[in-house]
Amino acid sequence: MADGAPDAVQVSDRFHLWQGLSRRVQEVAAAHRGCLPATLPVPDPAGPEPAEAVGADSEPVDSPAGRHARRLFEAVHALTDAGRPYSAAARELGLDRRTVRKYARARTWHEVMRRAPRRPSTLDPYLDYLQQRWDEGEHNAKILHQELLGKGYLGHYQRVKMALAPLRRGLPLDEPRERPPSPREAARWIITAPGRHGPQTAERLRRLLEHCPELRRTHDLVRDFAAMLDTRDATPLPDWLAQLANSGLAPLAGLATALREDQHAVAQGITTLYSSGVNEGRITDVKLQKRIMGGRAGVSLLRHRVVLIAHLRRRYAERPTAVPG
Repeated sequence: MADGAPDAVQVSDRFHLWQGLSRRVQEVAAAHRGCLPATLPVPDPAGPEPAEAVGADSEPVDSPAGRHARRLFEAVHALTDAGRPYSAAARELGLDRRTVRKYARARTWHEVMRRAPRRPSTLDPYLDYLQQRWDEGEHNAKILHQELLGKGYLGHYQRVKMALAPLRRGLPLDEPRERPPSPREAARWIITAPGRHGPQTAERLRRLLEHCPELRRTHDLVRDFAAMLDTRDATPLPDWLAQLANSGLAPLAGLATALREDQHAVAQGITTLYSSGVNEGRITDVKLQKRIMGGRAGVSLLRHRVVLIAHLRRRYAERPTAVPG
């Protein structure tokens, strides 16, 4: 580019700079996934019995899944407790070695029947009310659903019916349990502006950063780069790149090497108003129309629609903005 247009100013796109940094943050979070359970609150020692223990006592033994798990548990332990290696037990039982290892490491057959923690739902704020009405003798799901609608619940009747299913079997309500975030979710917390976090996310992120110094360092570097973009000031860029290179985190050090190769273009992307966002929008328009019309029309109609959309976008961009009086 420099040979073909020596007077041109190379400008890195701000969106792609932020996107590249976000991907490296996710790689850092994936490399330190052992820190992610620190986002969960510390259990209260005086609180209720853990869900795993409750599930072990309440799991129906006579269900097909329960009988199958118990039979495999006894067969695996009969071999492994006698000193047989996992591979030999797997060959003899016709199971995968990982399945044998899972059953061999379990203390009871209930442990292999554990379900993943349930995700939160819109019904969760009303679970206490459902329990109260159930204890009062109201067991009709349709009536309870109507009562919840009067209290502001907007969900479907089927969700209320499913929530009541454990109570009909004499089990407690299935309340949601927090789970550790994925590396992608943790990266999203780090790159999101602090003012846009909800109270729960902010608290979980605080616990994560207190527990993991590597993610704390990553968070501080992200916020420093965000400040440069907000103020359009590239003066701290050389020092910031040096901190990336010396962070001790391979993904960030690799990003520093890549940005230094085009440091002038990166500085221009931070300080100037130039952006490739218009081109990205045009590409998105073309791809959208192509997918909508795939197999339904020819190139001439596709060209006509793309030109029309570009014309409409230009008219919208030139429309005067109303200034509040």
